[in-house]
Amino acid sequence: MTIREMTERFESASLSPFAQKSSESKGRSKFCEKCDVRTEYQRDRDRITHCKSFRRLMHKTQVFISPEGDHYRTRLTHTLEVAQVSRTIARSLRLNEDLAEAIALGHDIGHTPFGHTGEDAMDRILPSGFSHNAQSIRVVERLENGGEGLNLTWEVLDGILNHRTSGSPGTMEGQVVQIADKIAYINHDIDDALRAEVLSQNDLPKAPLVELGSTSSRRIDFLIRNVIEASAGKDKISMSPNARESMGELRDFLFATVYESQLQQKEREKIRHVLHELYFHYLNHLDQLPCEYAKMIEGNESPQQISGDFVAGMTDRYAIKTFSEIFVPSSWHW
Repeated sequence: MTIREMTERFESASLSPFAQKSSESKGRSKFCEKCDVRTEYQRDRDRITHCKSFRRLMHKTQVFISPEGDHYRTRLTHTLEVAQVSRTIARSLRLNEDLAEAIALGHDIGHTPFGHTGEDAMDRILPSGFSHNAQSIRVVERLENGGEGLNLTWEVLDGILNHRTSGSPGTMEGQVVQIADKIAYINHDIDDALRAEVLSQNDLPKAPLVELGSTSSRRIDFLIRNVIEASAGKDKISMSPNARESMGELRDFLFATVYESQLQQKEREKIRHVLHELYFHYLNHLDQLPCEYAKMIEGNESPQQISGDFVAGMTDRYAIKTFSEIFVPSSWHW
């Protein structure tokens, strides 16, 4: 018996009836031999963490654009925090930790540079629109691995696609990531806003802090425990009405004071301009695209889609550097 088979037996014997067992996966779009050591979801986790798009998350904005400091979150650190929260909840509810982790690690892999401002800019530019969850699927299905994709399981793809509030994940583990994403970003974005002195502790709404806790760590601990208690023995991930209302109030507060603040508005206009100019530059100069993207156009992908893929995949600093090289004159002398 292989290590994978022993793990699958352990899952069947120990996980909740509501958990998704790796031996019962709906499978992959392309056949591949199973691994002797890793389950299907462990294999997906590894494929995500070893791909180029995952590494680029290190230099993509979470909220604060090119912050002057080492301790602000990036898209990568956000992803790792979501994975940690997801694993804690999944373990406590006897769900499949490996599936929850794989979904969490891949949920933002298609995000643009410059956070949600970049996503909004790409949505305005592309004829077909843009959403980071759909782009994450495109990254793992089409763009990675030289155009071959990562060939992930149905359950991981479903969790990535449906992690937003409007989504409806097909597994309990996908539901875990959906709620863990909100727990993570609401609290760490407050933490970063306080560090940046965009907010002070006195600015925060009082009622949610009374309900959830006065510090980020206390709120995260409270919310994780609340989700576990509200979801135990049920076939749906949930939290108490009071906790959900308090978390929603903090989210609305962040949109009003941080995400859509006047300070951010100035930078948003610059970002929209940078991404707009880069997109149309590559659309009009397809010969300047990297060869792997040019091959996709030869394979009947639309130039608009491929130009958008390339720009959306950039890191913040690469987008700024490329924009400067193309559009900003450099000094010269005779």
